[in-house]
Amino acid sequence: MSKSICITGADRGLGFELTLNFLERGYTVYAGKYLAEWKDLDGLAERYGDRIVPVQMDVSNDDSVKSVGAFISERTDKLDMLINNAGILLDRDATVYDDLNFDNMLKEYNVNSIGPLRMTQALARLLMNSDSKLIVNISSEAGQIQQPEREGWYGYCMSKAALNIQSNILHNHLKKEGGRVIAIYPGWMQTYMNGKLDTSAELTSKQAATYIADTIVRLGAEELGDRPLFVNNIGEQMEW
Repeated sequence: MSKSICITGADRGLGFELTLNFLERGYTVYAGKYLAEWKDLDGLAERYGDRIVPVQMDVSNDDSVKSVGAFISERTDKLDMLINNAGILLDRDATVYDDLNFDNMLKEYNVNSIGPLRMTQALARLLMNSDSKLIVNISSEAGQIQQPEREGWYGYCMSKAALNIQSNILHNHLKKEGGRVIAIYPGWMQTYMNGKLDTSAELTSKQAATYIADTIVRLGAEELGDRPLFVNNIGEQMEW
């Protein structure tokens, strides 16, 4: 029986490339669909058969996430890995002297911080039934407390900092059952988080996905640590 993984935000970009990567590794992938206009996931069944399972998923909505948990639970009694990848970036340039959009900040918190916790809660029992027991939160250097240069990005940075402390709390709890949490920074990557592809970044989503998949598979097989890991895409420790 193949290992199984759930990946949020899998319609495009990093989530889609992670989906492809783990399908190639032989995993069954429950791939989160949110964007109706992106059909790439639907075309994977011809190649991967029933190992690709697109799942309608809105991580910002309680009922949607509960439905995802029920859907996956009906199909398996264990899940080896959850990758909380879905994320949004809004109002990146506004400073404290500008008209800050607090509603957008709340949206960023809801998706980037609370969304992963919703997903983890919905799938925790399945994850703890597996041998891997691994939760991966796609974080960012933007969530580090010591910011060397940014003077804006309030909602995004604060939401990723909140995701980091969530990773810490979850690891403290789940390590008693052999569970572990890894927060990982994918690198400066070409993403659609602003609505269109940012081609100025140094890494394509495929390159970042390859680094990330290699790193989390390797780290997930190592001895369980007392503290959660916050690493870059090649596994180097980052400062919280």
